[in-house]
Amino acid sequence: MSVRVFIKRHVPRNEAPKLTELLKRMRSFSLAQPGYVYGETLARHDQPEEYLVISTWRSIEDWNNWMNNPQRAEVQQEIDLLLGEETEYAVYEHV
Repeated sequence: MSVRVFIKRHVPRNEAPKLTELLKRMRSFSLAQPGYVYGETLARHDQPEEYLVISTWRSIEDWNNWMNNPQRAEVQQEIDLLLGEETEYAVYEHV
């Protein structure tokens, strides 16, 4: 069963260009990851410093494999250091 992952980040305006480059790197890795279906990045209209990535995976196992991917972990560490806080994840499945 597919899962959707909601990934929330708070991005200081001056760091948005750097974050965009890191997200592009992350996306290029995810495209090669088995089970990756689709992803999109959104900025909140009334609070543009809040970003939301919606990532769709074929299964929770595929998502967990992605979370354990060393390339992903390396870029994620760079993102968290840039933003000064940990990224929030919420995984949902269809009912």
